[in-house]
Amino acid sequence: MQRIAQAPNSFIATLWVDALKAEGIAASVQRQYLSSAAGELPPDQCLPEVWIEHDHHAPHAEQVLHHLQHMPQQRWLCACGELVEGGFQQCWNCSAQMPT
Repeated sequence: MQRIAQAPNSFIATLWVDALKAEGIAASVQRQYLSSAAGELPPDQCLPEVWIEHDHHAPHAEQVLHHLQHMPQQRWLCACGELVEGGFQQCWNCSAQMPT
């Protein structure tokens, strides 16, 4: 087993593990319940970690996580005049879809 990443919270760690599993990489979240020990232990030692089962999957796993952590952000102006930023493909003001 090999640690691939330390996540800022359990939610992100779980998303990363799910993405790795979708790519056929056996992965798990470790230390997901250690946040309650922060204060007794250094906070950076209590963050959840993403581990993969097979070391030879490390390069591909790192690629997958890098892609997730550096997703391109979009910015578009909806027909209703609302500026939509981030990864949203639907306007939160009028529910219109992003133009293609």
